[in-house]
This record gives sequence, C-alpha cells and structure tokens, in this order.
Amino acid sequence: MIDIISTDKQYVANTYNRFPVELVSGKGSKVYDKDGKEYIDMGSGIGVTAFGIADTEWANAVSEQAAKLQHMSNLYYTQPCALLAKALCEKTGLKKAFFSNSGAEANECAIKVARKWAAENKGEDCYTIVTLQNSFHGRTLTTLAATGQDHFHKLFKPLTAGFIHTPTNDIEALKNTVNDNNVAAVMFECVQGEGGVIALEPEFVKAIAELSKEKNFLIIVDEVQTGNGRTGKFYGYMNYGINPDVVTTAKGLGGGLPIGAAVLGDRVENVLGFGDHGSTYGGNPVCAAGALNVINRIDDTLLAEVSKKSEYIFETLKNADGIENVSGMGLMIGIKTTKPAAEVVKAAMEKGVLCLTAKDKVRLLPALNIPFDELKWAIDIIKEVAK
Repeated sequence: MIDIISTDKQYVANTYNRFPVELVSGKGSKVYDKDGKEYIDMGSGIGVTAFGIADTEWANAVSEQAAKLQHMSNLYYTQPCALLAKALCEKTGLKKAFFSNSGAEANECAIKVARKWAAENKGEDCYTIVTLQNSFHGRTLTTLAATGQDHFHKLFKPLTAGFIHTPTNDIEALKNTVNDNNVAAVMFECVQGEGGVIALEPEFVKAIAELSKEKNFLIIVDEVQTGNGRTGKFYGYMNYGINPDVVTTAKGLGGGLPIGAAVLGDRVENVLGFGDHGSTYGGNPVCAAGALNVINRIDDTLLAEVSKKSEYIFETLKNADGIENVSGMGLMIGIKTTKPAAEVVKAAMEKGVLCLTAKDKVRLLPALNIPFDELKWAIDIIKEVAK
C-alpha cells in the first residue's frame, strides 16, 4: 500500500508545511483521515467549501454539468458562464464579470482594468495603485507587489513596479499618499485575512470612498476571502455602505472548484475590449455550474445564520481563559491566544478540530452552514486547549 505522506514529500514541491494528517473523505463540516478519525473542519479549505464537504446540491450541479460539457473555449457561449455573470451582477449591482481561475488572477485582472482606465482617462503616467500595509492580494509577481507585507517580497525581486503601501486605518497617511501620487486606484480587503484577520475601520473605508470622488481614482475591493457570505453580507464591502468600481472574488465562490472573478462597475464595464485579457479556463462550465449553485443559495436566511454564529463565537471566546482578543467579521475570525497559535492549532487537531493560523492568531473559517451543535463543540475544544 502506498504511503501517501512519504510519496507527497518525495514528489510534490516543498511549498507547504503540511500537518501529518491524510484526509480521505468528509460530509458537511466533518472530515475523516485514513484511520477513520473524525474532525470538525473549522477552516473549510481556507474559506473555500462554503457549504461544507461533498455538499449534495453542489455535487449534483457539478456532476450534471460535467456529464454534458466539461470545457469549451471562450470563443463560444456556454450557459453556466452567462448565468453566473448575470447572478453576480444582479447581487452586487455591478455590470460585467471576467472569470479566471483564482483570486490572484482576479486581482491581476482588476489591476489591468485600473491601469487601462487610468491611462485612457487620466493619462499614461497614471498607473500607481495604492494598497494597504499588512494586505495580501496573491502570489503572482504583480499581486505580490500589491501585497503590503515585505517578507513576501524578499526572494522574488524585482517585482512589478507601480504599487505604494499605506498604513491600514490611517486616514491622514492615506490622504498624503493620494495627494503625493498620481493614483489610478486604491485596492483593499475589508478584512485583512492573511494579515491577521483585521477588519478595516468604517471611517477609513469612508475616507477611501470620499477621496475616490475628490481625486477621481477607482476603488478595488479584494473579496477573495471575505466574499460570498463570509462576513454576514453577500460581499464584505456591503458592511461599509460603499460602491466599488471593481470587486474581485474566488475561494468560496466555487465551493471547492477553482474559479475567480473580477466584477466590474459602471465606470469600467467596457474598459476591456477584444484581446485585452483572456483565460483558457475562465468561466469553465463545470466550475461555473458549481459557483452558480453556491451563490444562488446565499440568501438572507443564510446570512442571518452566519451573523448569529459569528456573535456566538465572539461572545463565547472574548473573555475566555488564554484568549487575549477576538477579531474579524462574520465567520472570518482571528483569535489571539496567550499560547503560540501553532500550539493551539496542534492541540485542537489532536482533539478533532481543524483550525488555521494567520500571523500570530488562530484563524477560523468554518462552512457557512456548519450545524450549531458542531460549531459549539469545536469552540469548546478551542477554549479548552487555549487555557
């Protein structure tokens, strides 16, 4: 019998510090390793499996499409792609969608849109995109350049030029940055996930929106991790009452299949013309069918449930022994523990709960529909091992 862990270590590139667990199956928020041990999944594949593992409705939508037409070139029309674009636009009020394979690719598209729009409307010397310190926008060379964390940059220079990082939640610094540069766009996450699950302050987001009108630059909201119901709203920016020009999304959009999207608003809906951008797999019928099933099920009832579960987690953990603070929004939660986060995650895993980390915090991204009894059991375990 093949030893999967040793085979993986021999043949897969050494880019992941995997836990010594081989997972083989699951259903909902429960997953099982090769020895049959059961775990409650509080990470959902880093916010991907929005309705849990092997969700029946999602699996049926995907398998039915795979049996009809699994892929076709974007030289032709396919129903899932068109219907998914329609649904995203109707749910956001934006106008058009470009589909890709990941969050990084969605952000690359947003950056290209901003630079073309700025060149056409503000001059070819206007290409600077302002992002936030502590942000994370992807692992391509350009999205690494957009990412406001130096340790991601060190080994891959020179990165793409034209990005400036301003301090998070610092309105004066933001104003100075915008005033001192010819800015095409400001790009940000409403909750900085990889940066430690830090929610932006409403006043700061409002300042971005006001400056956008005053200085005529685009607003790009990176909803790769915060989107598709994760924060208790359909998209995270909806908690702040702003109207972005571009919204990027991935992760939870596909429910487990690779798909990303850049959704374009009024000012930029027609910026990309024939040949300006493309993707072989973008809008793939199977991935689009899965995504359409996911977003059509994110309704007010589910979002209210997400908010209720979020409130329970915050209230249960905020004064618990060994827990210094709880941050985030919706079911995107960071827990600062007295013990090292990695130690807490390891202890929780041993007791059957799978968590993540983000910087020095334990990070929770459970499925949106995780049953309350499973959620409560998992939170009790986290409380126990954090003491």
